[in-house]
Amino acid sequence: MLKRFLPDQHVKDIFEITPESLKEKNIKGVITDLDNTLVAWNEPHATDKIKIWLKSMEDSGIKVTIVSNNDKKRVKLFSSPLNRPYVYRANKPLRGAFLKSSKKMDLNKEEIVVIGDQIMTDIWGGNRSGFHTILVVPILQSDDKATKLNRKIERFILRKLEKRGWMKWQG
Repeated sequence: MLKRFLPDQHVKDIFEITPESLKEKNIKGVITDLDNTLVAWNEPHATDKIKIWLKSMEDSGIKVTIVSNNDKKRVKLFSSPLNRPYVYRANKPLRGAFLKSSKKMDLNKEEIVVIGDQIMTDIWGGNRSGFHTILVVPILQSDDKATKLNRKIERFILRKLEKRGWMKWQG
């Protein structure tokens, strides 16, 4: 049961994920969460560092789609200036948004990685949809109201995964 929450990989932040490291795994597409993965949950726009990261992916031929459980206004405000495809109100961990994104990218599951900061939504959803998953440490230790309960459950799961020796969490 716990293995459904186990990411294939975990890193400190999105910037540890490079086009070169993805290409080594034959990854051609990224489905990434927005809040606390790309920017802090209360930051409306992309930072210069995120813009550079996204450009490096694009220059390497890696497609990036932003998939968020947040509302249209929030996700569009962030994604549109970057000219990035997005899915809002994704209902992660349900599979629909993940599968819709892979179809839009015209890539196979084996060619896509799901990146996010939450085990309960991003990693579980990516795993149950058959994608490679990467867990990042949340940018901020604070969350909006809707995420706080998930974080409590997540800390419990992370302790169990560590206790079994399946991963060492850096968060």
